[in-house]
Amino acid sequence: MKCIQITKIKDFEKKEIDLQAPGNEEVLIKVHVTGVCRTDLKIIQHGHRDLILPRIPGEEVVGTIHEKGKNVRFLNVGDRVYVYPGRWCGKCPLCLAGAENLCNHMKIMGFHRDGGFAEYVTVPSKTVIKIPNSLSMEDAVFAEPLSCCLNALELGGIAKDKTVGIWGAGPAGTLLSRASSALGAFPISIEPDEKRRSLVNGFSTCPESHYFDICVVAVGNHQAYHEAIQHLNPRGKLVIFSGLLKPHEVISVNFNKIHYLEQSIVGAYGCCYRHGKAALNYLSQNKIAVNDMITHQLPLYDLEHALNLVENRKCMKVHLYP
Repeated sequence: MKCIQITKIKDFEKKEIDLQAPGNEEVLIKVHVTGVCRTDLKIIQHGHRDLILPRIPGEEVVGTIHEKGKNVRFLNVGDRVYVYPGRWCGKCPLCLAGAENLCNHMKIMGFHRDGGFAEYVTVPSKTVIKIPNSLSMEDAVFAEPLSCCLNALELGGIAKDKTVGIWGAGPAGTLLSRASSALGAFPISIEPDEKRRSLVNGFSTCPESHYFDICVVAVGNHQAYHEAIQHLNPRGKLVIFSGLLKPHEVISVNFNKIHYLEQSIVGAYGCCYRHGKAALNYLSQNKIAVNDMITHQLPLYDLEHALNLVENRKCMKVHLYP
């Protein structure tokens, strides 16, 4: 099968490799489309704490079941499915608490094990979710990034009528805004790029008079974190959604202000299986629109072009087709 494989940091190759039969508890998926995100760019250019090389990247995957293991029940060849990218143990305290994304034994597709930048991908059957008949594959592939946004908003304490400030209106920022609206909150995005800002309700810079119950930073910019925390209401929550590159990992924080205003800072990393199910439901019920975010549909082997588009912010969402 055709695939893209990262061989070393800053280097990937177009390859043809043998197709492997699925194990007893696995399914082999014929990939229909894989989404490209800034994380893909990051792991290729800079690596990642969870990346094990060589590796086929790609964690935003939908397709059809091509073959299944002998112990797989409730799934059939031909089923259209979304793949939750994690494989968790299901036994540790974090898994039992519903935080399997933090499982110490977590193996992430595209990081610890091969992902979807290929014609086929083999995954544990427990990680796939059937796609509702009313939902196209092109929209369903948004379930993974949307799941991450739902996790972030959940951790931020999203609720009806809460105000949400979102720094950045790229793909994740736009999904955060639209998900906030779907959950009954009032989002305002801070995005200097006029074209991106046109997809959300927002400003080029944050007005001094605006304060929010929840602030989510969806750009890897330490200045955005500084600004966001200054616009947090008493008892508000700052959600750290986007990580920072090492030179900017440490930022100064006025802990006395957090103390006196009873504010909170929470991290948000990835998503859980339940978020994938919720995301597909929102998408299939047209509660969160995504199709207008697709700006480029490219062949798999055009990955370099796709990464250039992402790096230079010349796109919203890029999809690759094997």
